[in-house]
Amino acid sequence: MTGKTVVITGATSGLGSVAALRLAQLGARLVLVARNMAKAEAMAQQLRDRHPGLEAGIQIADLSSLAEIRKLAAELPRAAPRIDVLINNAGAIFSRRETTLDGLERTFALNHMAYFLLTTLLLDRLKAGAPARIVNVASEAHRNAALDFGDLQTARNYSGWLAYRRSKLANILFTSELARRLKGTNVTANCLHPGFVATSFGDNNGAPFRFALGLAKRFMAISPRHGGETLVYAACAPEISGLSGVYFDRNRPRAAASAALDSEAAKRLWQASEQLGSL
Repeated sequence: MTGKTVVITGATSGLGSVAALRLAQLGARLVLVARNMAKAEAMAQQLRDRHPGLEAGIQIADLSSLAEIRKLAAELPRAAPRIDVLINNAGAIFSRRETTLDGLERTFALNHMAYFLLTTLLLDRLKAGAPARIVNVASEAHRNAALDFGDLQTARNYSGWLAYRRSKLANILFTSELARRLKGTNVTANCLHPGFVATSFGDNNGAPFRFALGLAKRFMAISPRHGGETLVYAACAPEISGLSGVYFDRNRPRAAASAALDSEAAKRLWQASEQLGSL
């Protein structure tokens, strides 16, 4: 990865920080996208301490805000004149339904629309610097989920787990349609399941939800280090340089659920996302 620039969202904790540390070790120049400046500066300093001479830029944005995503996309050319890898990693689960200033359900806004809007706004730059890779962090939580195009914002019968599962299905559908649109450009788009990882994921919620999720992490989760392996693999493994539209699990292609293989649903989600993002 020496000489290559990686833009990674959600870079200050969990999978994002693990991936950033590993990519820095491999020689990449990093641009860390985070919501909290203090955490971003601490992460950048940790990277520089471990790897003297490393270039680690910082971009601050609340990725649940369409306006801030647009601002980020406009500012990135100064921080990263060339983007070799874009990693869409930032995400969360919300036990209570919340809406953003854009009127979007927050899980959908952060976990899907942030991926969609940031990527589409950067496509010309990625194509210009090809070969390039787009890596979207999805999840096995997508299985048995289904999108309701009449209720993409989960206004009816909301639960945090339902909204999260739908958002992860959306990640895979988005990746599939993106890969189709990128054919012939030498820019690839893949997604992955990192594993059920013991990170701070879900800690933004109330005590009962945190307690239940904490028990699951304690007895079922893998370490962030192991969870970050597939993310780093998708970002830089030379043997998959020509693969696109693939769902990876433990560094291997894996068949996604049938709902994630629906090309018509993927196109329909793309169109709905364009409308929501005013593209």
